[in-house]
Amino acid sequence: MQEELFQFKLQQVWTLVDLPYGKRAIGTKWVYRNKKDERGVLIRNKARLVAQGYTQEEGIDYDEVFALVARIEAIRLFLAYASFKDFVVYHMDVKSAFLYGKIEEEVYVCQPLGFEDLEFPDKVYKVEKALYGLHEAPRSWYETLSTYLLDNRFQRGQIDKTLFIKRVKCDILLVQVYIDDIIFGFTRKEMCTEFEKMMHKRFHISSMGELTFFLGLQVTQKDDGIFISQDKYMEEILKKFGFSTKKTTSTPMETSKPLLKDAEAEDVDVYLYRSMIGSLMYLIAFRPDIMFVVCACARFQVTPKALHLHAVKRIFRYLKGQPKLGLWYPKDSSFDLEAYTDSDNASARLDRKSTTGGCKFLGSRLISCNARSKP
Repeated sequence: MQEELFQFKLQQVWTLVDLPYGKRAIGTKWVYRNKKDERGVLIRNKARLVAQGYTQEEGIDYDEVFALVARIEAIRLFLAYASFKDFVVYHMDVKSAFLYGKIEEEVYVCQPLGFEDLEFPDKVYKVEKALYGLHEAPRSWYETLSTYLLDNRFQRGQIDKTLFIKRVKCDILLVQVYIDDIIFGFTRKEMCTEFEKMMHKRFHISSMGELTFFLGLQVTQKDDGIFISQDKYMEEILKKFGFSTKKTTSTPMETSKPLLKDAEAEDVDVYLYRSMIGSLMYLIAFRPDIMFVVCACARFQVTPKALHLHAVKRIFRYLKGQPKLGLWYPKDSSFDLEAYTDSDNASARLDRKSTTGGCKFLGSRLISCNARSKP
């Protein structure tokens, strides 16, 4: 906590003032978290002071809050291109990133618990920087980072605004931003060193070396390609829902028992059902083998029945038996775009809609897939 408050002082985050008439102060609280690596080993304990932004009122305390965040498709594209160009992807983390963003609104927060000023206990802090928890904080941080990169001869992606590109003759440096996590790759080693030096000049960063773990993804960079999996995340959800010791199954769904609405069937715990579906939805980003059945089960989240829960449990038992599957992006594949689509016309027994699915590849690298119903 002392280190966190030292960063506040270093970044000139706030100023102790009297609360102006007609203004109100937003509460603050300490949030404690254990940070672990890709193996689940504890790296360090973190304490962060956050503002209770849920008490802010739109139009009074803040206006615009939208902040760009890289989509999972953008991460897949980035890694697919890295495997094709045969360059190493690196990872860095910006410490206390939001504190670098400057906010325009007039915001006051209470003094943090346990660190009140004994001489001025009734005063509050006027916030100058984007304190964690404030609605406008993510947008302020993105504006600060993007402006700095653009000032240093980077170009912002025309479609993906979280991608920044720098070209030096025939070489290229790619930077993908996900809030305070940054992954980057390059065609020349010297560009890595230059980029890290540039970031160190403006921000307090932690260089994490070659990318191995990012957004719950395990990334293995090999000489002949890149393998992406979610083993650790899968183990966590199997343990969470009690499937670590259950029997396995060879397929994620039963084709002979279609999912249907049944008003007379036994009700199940709707919160448990939604929690299980929510956990699986993030997993399908790199497990297309379960995408169709997860999306099918997700349609029954309003009033799930026993047969729907049985289908979801079968997915978990299938995952326990197939824990090591993932996406393989080979180096020696082409980079031509290929797309496939199929439609099972009006075969859905529930509503007679067509089930359409499709996938897109760059060479043999899967970058996008979907499965949905349409009229």
